Amino acid sequence: MSSPMNRRQAAAAAMQQASAMSGAVDLSVLKERAEAERMRANAPAGPAGEAPGAPGAVPEGASIVDVTEATFEQDVVARSGQQLVVAALWTARSASSVQVTEFMEQLAAQAAGAWTLARIDVDAAPRIAQAFGAQSVPMLIALAGGQPVSAVEGPQPPEELVAWLTEITSKLGLPAPELGEQPEPEADPRMVAAEELMNAGDLDGALAAYEAIVAVEPGNTEAASVARNLTFMKRAQAHDPAVVQTAEPGDVEAQLAAADVLLLGQRPEQAFDRIIDLVRTGDADVKATARARLLELFELFDPAEPFVVAARRKLATALY
Repeated sequence: MSSPMNRRQAAAAAMQQASAMSGAVDLSVLKERAEAERMRANAPAGPAGEAPGAPGAVPEGASIVDVTEATFEQDVVARSGQQLVVAALWTARSASSVQVTEFMEQLAAQAAGAWTLARIDVDAAPRIAQAFGAQSVPMLIALAGGQPVSAVEGPQPPEELVAWLTEITSKLGLPAPELGEQPEPEADPRMVAAEELMNAGDLDGALAAYEAIVAVEPGNTEAASVARNLTFMKRAQAHDPAVVQTAEPGDVEAQLAAADVLLLGQRPEQAFDRIIDLVRTGDADVKATARARLLELFELFDPAEPFVVAARRKLATALY
């Protein structure tokens, strides 16, 4: 049996493996943006048009409203019958939702009243979030003719937000938004601290730090992705690599361990096939266990990866 890796070796392996996975985050350059000081939650009331605690003041010429449950029908539903309305669900507890909303404010200012940005604090208006079926914030919903026509959920880079809005405005004959020059984002101190733990070889501490971020900010896709990768790395490195050769066909735990080792060795097709064989030949309990593990491993990759697409087809065949 090979000797176990020390923590520094494990950290290096984690970063190498994460870089090899197209859907994984590059652990060496994890960055988030500024935190609560930008939220202005405790700032005094500004001039007319600025809401205390809102992401930012209303830029000149922009059509931006702060919506409550009492004004939702008028400011969102009825208004969308006259013009495009983009509802932005945010909370001061999520730095990424504040950042996305602030960027949408810039686009609304560019539009000069061609469409309206409706800012909705989900802490103050939880029933609106429920009505939209929001699982996390930020969430943007475009409404036209009194109905939602498109939505995007979770933190998105500015270029993705511009592309999303461009697709909508082009169909309505409205001016296309422009990305403009974006300031360099400031580092989130929580993400920096978690990365430092990982670089120091403290994978347990790093994993706990990333999981703590996700616990208070479920929409933080960077932290969630790194946490998934670290969880996998810790589990995979605990297996004896010889399990790939020694696992008996009917030994579920050994086959799952062998799949981990194969994936760690950058052999995803073979790893997925091991688990799919369990789905194909096992009883109901084995099928459920194997399927759950396979779906978990899929999350480590871009869903468009050819080997993921192929494995999903094989899984469907094995199940039905």
